Amino acid sequence: MFDFRYHAVSLAAVLVALAVGVLLGVAIGDAGLVSSAEKQVRASLRDDVRSAQAKEQESAAALSGERRYVRDSYPFVVSRKLQGRQVGLIFLGKPSDQVAADVRRALAGSGGQLTGTLALREPPDLVALADAAGNGRFAQLDTSTRSLPAFGRTIGRQLVLGGALLRREARALFSSRAGDFGPFDAVVLARSPRALSGDSAANTNALEGGLVSGLTTTRISVVGVQRSGTLPTQIIWYQDHQLTSVDNIEQTSGQAALVLTLAGAEGTFGDGANAGALLPGPEAAAR
Repeated sequence: MFDFRYHAVSLAAVLVALAVGVLLGVAIGDAGLVSSAEKQVRASLRDDVRSAQAKEQESAAALSGERRYVRDSYPFVVSRKLQGRQVGLIFLGKPSDQVAADVRRALAGSGGQLTGTLALREPPDLVALADAAGNGRFAQLDTSTRSLPAFGRTIGRQLVLGGALLRREARALFSSRAGDFGPFDAVVLARSPRALSGDSAANTNALEGGLVSGLTTTRISVVGVQRSGTLPTQIIWYQDHQLTSVDNIEQTSGQAALVLTLAGAEGTFGDGANAGALLPGPEAAAR
């Protein structure tokens, strides 16, 4: 008896065999074409890699040459710009050995000398400050902070002009000290990020604001600095207090900018988002 199901299965098997045969034939026939295309792609990729490597080497050589030029020309840019000036470095908060080393490198060859490095104690120890004040106008700092801005202004002025209050308060006021605490002919400020709140934040802000006010009223150069990538940036704080600033003090360009600003140039310098220029203009370098 004729079986339609058997016929259908047989026909399907024949069709599958034909399809497989066609595919195998195409694969065998195109093997040479696939191999040739693959070789072309590999050759093109090798050429692209060689070209990219050559361009990278050229860029690296050019960058190395620029850095060498900047490094070699630095002494001529800063030479004698700060001749005979005594410079103070004041940390507002935690001191940084890296920033201190950056400032020393910047001053090398400028004729200026870092004669004192101080770190302001934050938050301030109001009891210790009041005790050191004796019977003077700041003897009540531990019970009333209204005079804290005026205290900061007096300290700021005496860092430049000298004075008895600064000498009495030095131990309570500063958490660390290397060298003298003035008089200074120019001052570098380095404010560290901090997490203060409540009275601690209010007292710290009052003292810092008064100190900056006292420094700037003496009309010496006061420059705020930070290293690249400092978070949160302190440049905005410097701008709010109308201070010239440099945001890349660890770089040669930042160190040149520091010397030129301590010599009198004004602005916001560096390579950060808040910088107005990398360096002061030619007139500052020629001054």
